[in-house]
Amino acid sequence: MSARPPRNEAALEFLLSRRSRPAKTLIAPAPTRAELLPILTAAARSPDHGKLEPWRFIVLEAGAMPRLAALTEKRGKVLGKSAEDITKGRSQFDQGHLAVAVVEVQKPSEKIPAIEQSYSAGAVCLALLNAALASGWGANWLSGWIAHDREFCSSALGLAPNERLAGLIHIATEGPKPPERPRPDLDALTDWVSE
Repeated sequence: MSARPPRNEAALEFLLSRRSRPAKTLIAPAPTRAELLPILTAAARSPDHGKLEPWRFIVLEAGAMPRLAALTEKRGKVLGKSAEDITKGRSQFDQGHLAVAVVEVQKPSEKIPAIEQSYSAGAVCLALLNAALASGWGANWLSGWIAHDREFCSSALGLAPNERLAGLIHIATEGPKPPERPRPDLDALTDWVSE
């Protein structure tokens, strides 16, 4: 019988206790470019079938937030969104200090289906979120109606027709610690197949 592989206790403890921090509770300062690079490097190590790199990053620094908030409001009015939806949509920019837009980039491939490229972009979002948290920052993965609005993504972020926004990962200093929330019932969600 082979020996059990060594456990990385620190990494396991982090994953078992990780908790996103609501974006509205994040405060200045945000990471510098030098502090953000290892976080982006960790995120780029996500599963990527075929080594297509079907994603890219747009780092939205504090100076970009007012422009994005105004574009969100303008776009919300054009779409007939309620005042509440517009306020909620723009609040992540009004209150934001730094966010990384993870952009899914669909690439032609005979071997790698489009859905697997989407999965890879989602994996990058989670890896980026976890790397930020593991680095001591507060972080939150947001999307909302603006993330799915083609015109906003094109005009605000310059996304091409083969691109879409997988998520906005807000990163800054952790403010008030949120309470723990209920977690999934594994017994209800897990089937064991032994034959």
